Amino acid sequence: MKPAYAISPAAEYVRAKLAWMRAGKIWPNGRRYLWTDAFGVILLTSLYAELGQPQYLDEAEWLVAEVDRVLGRTRGIRIGEAADRGGQYFHYLAMWLCALAVLGRFRPDYRLQGIALARDIHDAFVIPGRGVWWKMREDLSGPWPDHGFGALDAFDGYVSYRLLDEVALAPQIAAMSDLMNRSAPALTITQDLGIGMMLWMTHFHPEEAWAIVQRRRCLAMLDQMWNDAGYFCRDPQQRQVKFAFTNYGVAIGLQAVNAMPERVRRLNDFFEEYRSGDEYDREAITHVMACSAHLPGYLLRGYATA
Repeated sequence: MKPAYAISPAAEYVRAKLAWMRAGKIWPNGRRYLWTDAFGVILLTSLYAELGQPQYLDEAEWLVAEVDRVLGRTRGIRIGEAADRGGQYFHYLAMWLCALAVLGRFRPDYRLQGIALARDIHDAFVIPGRGVWWKMREDLSGPWPDHGFGALDAFDGYVSYRLLDEVALAPQIAAMSDLMNRSAPALTITQDLGIGMMLWMTHFHPEEAWAIVQRRRCLAMLDQMWNDAGYFCRDPQQRQVKFAFTNYGVAIGLQAVNAMPERVRRLNDFFEEYRSGDEYDREAITHVMACSAHLPGYLLRGYATA
């Protein structure tokens, strides 16, 4: 852990952003949303590692308790608190499992909680040999109407399960590995956030065949999507469409694989000033992802020691 007095510019940025969000009741004292809160748990745990201040670890634990209280269901966790955020997404749950694995570095019970959750949801979402349902009904009784298999969900599960416990979750990891190896050779991702998250996932197992193929394809696709104004477009067919939070996801992925550092810097600078004029200017997902892009912390393999 870094000395408490060694406050980096990234940590200062995050502390200021957190103070601003709290003052505006945006986060963590706003509405619960599983994706944002997963990144937030990792962020707070990373800030604890940076600064050595127990308040951040305490807040991470408080946040887990709040997610369980507000979004927790008999099996799994609801997408979000708002009325239009019903059901369960597997990729959100997988990110939450990663968050529990990170917090479990300091509080082992959270790793056990993650293992139990992974076992509980796996059979509902995963159809062996076919795929992982992208979205399920809130009670996990079946897939959400008109939703099919997710393109990245098997990769999400594979990475999060291995972060939690490769022995305890060996059968589930094997099922995800089989699905990954079926889809990886033909999979080309063209959406910004999907590319960022895939790059991030590849850095945990960089020598595996799927990771080598996907890292190369994702970086090549990003080259096509860069706008010299300082951002990545939504996809190659929407060159003028840009979102701050998805670009921050790309920034995390690029830092994970040590690529395009100048573009990471430029997009962080661009979106610090950019305003979309819609709800995303104050949505927690925008600002928590900004913090994570500036201070990836435990999102990166080998960060700190614990």
